[in-house]
Amino acid sequence: MDVDVVSDGGPTAKGSTGFAGCAVALVLFVVLMAGVAWVLDELVKGLDGYGQLEQTGTGASGSVVEPYGPGASARYEDGLKITVSRPHEESDGTYRFTVTYDNDTGQELLLGGEPTGGADPALEVREGEPLDDDYSHDYFLTWLNEQECAAALTAPLGEGETRSVPVHVEPSRKGIPVTVEVEPADDDFRETAYFLLSLERPGRYRTFA
Repeated sequence: MDVDVVSDGGPTAKGSTGFAGCAVALVLFVVLMAGVAWVLDELVKGLDGYGQLEQTGTGASGSVVEPYGPGASARYEDGLKITVSRPHEESDGTYRFTVTYDNDTGQELLLGGEPTGGADPALEVREGEPLDDDYSHDYFLTWLNEQECAAALTAPLGEGETRSVPVHVEPSRKGIPVTVEVEPADDDFRETAYFLLSLERPGRYRTFA
């Protein structure tokens, strides 16, 4: 005798439906938690100020105590990145390096700087280490194109744009430490990023990081 088997959506069908429902719920939960984490991160940034330097927990922090080394980048929470290249020695004993600004903030930035100099310049290059509170060294540094660098920072930097500022300096002797302070203008607050370079001969380069 032939027997017709009819599926009535029994336990197997219900189990598959329940599993799919749990998977969807799990995905929604993960997405929700990611959204909450993003909101909390943005809230913390907003409270601290988007002009804070990002801290990755590795390497130098860019502070006056832990300055960045040559070739490193200071990254701000609003998306601005500033990189100071390694110095290159010229045949006349002077050195050149570049300070590069990358604007990924989503808006136009006024980097600051006055063609005639100012009390709080957006870019400062000086002899010595960041923690030095006086200039009583037995060496000195001449910033040969200071006015040109200040003028290069007066024009606004558009969103998504990059600007490189070439720096030309002359040390009184080789091997001296050089501090680069970067503090772009900001409507509210922007943390100063410190870089420490050493003007060594090629092949004897030292980094501070």
